[in-house]
Amino acid sequence: MIILKNERDLESMRPACNVAGAVLRDVAAFIQPGVTTRQVDNFAAERIRALGARSAFLGYRKYPCQTCISVNDEVVHGLAGDRQLRFGDIVSIDCGVMFKGFVGDTAKTVAVGGCGVLAQRLMDVTDQALYVGIAEAVPGKRVTDISRSIQDYVENNGFNVVREFVGHGVGRTMHEEPQVPNFVDSKCNQRLRAGMTLAIEPMVVAGHSGVKILKDGWTVVTQDGSLAAHFEHTVLITEGEPEILTWPERIPSKLKV
Repeated sequence: MIILKNERDLESMRPACNVAGAVLRDVAAFIQPGVTTRQVDNFAAERIRALGARSAFLGYRKYPCQTCISVNDEVVHGLAGDRQLRFGDIVSIDCGVMFKGFVGDTAKTVAVGGCGVLAQRLMDVTDQALYVGIAEAVPGKRVTDISRSIQDYVENNGFNVVREFVGHGVGRTMHEEPQVPNFVDSKCNQRLRAGMTLAIEPMVVAGHSGVKILKDGWTVVTQDGSLAAHFEHTVLITEGEPEILTWPERIPSKLKV
């Protein structure tokens, strides 16, 4: 069942998304060569606590970390540990928080100090694919319009979308209906209505689209070892243009929560 959000719901969900966006912004700025993924996760935990929220990921289906930190060929759900980030790595940070009874969910991929041409182009295309998809998130269109726009943009730029993991509705829980694939799936063809809140999240790879899960039971990597990028926003369907609830530019420099 798709849960539409009313204005009262949004009075709480907007601050939750502000917190998620602020944490992601700060974590991205913290990343530099030499830090470990555990230090990144610990820093995120400190920022989440400081803003009065809690991680929506920690303990969810027994997930053991505050955030998902995925490096290079890791697509999503990477676990924090002793791995030191090196110059030239690319790191996808997925941040979900619970605040005032609602979830804010957002992600981005950043370079550690700098990166190669392919990695930068992959990040640029994935980032732009997110906004191409968001542009389709208007009443009267369907989930497949979002999916098709993302898939077409990515493939026209020479990359591929991951098919095993998709975007989703989000609200009082992390995963609500509908699913929002980054490729056309006729089973996910619901009509978009004002009040829907969607986590739109292209997961794009430089090589073949196939992925596998490592022995830790969580970390998803590309089968061919190619680079991966991941960008995500929580988006509200309105009567007009979509509202990007986790958009960094809309978060006050002094966050009032």
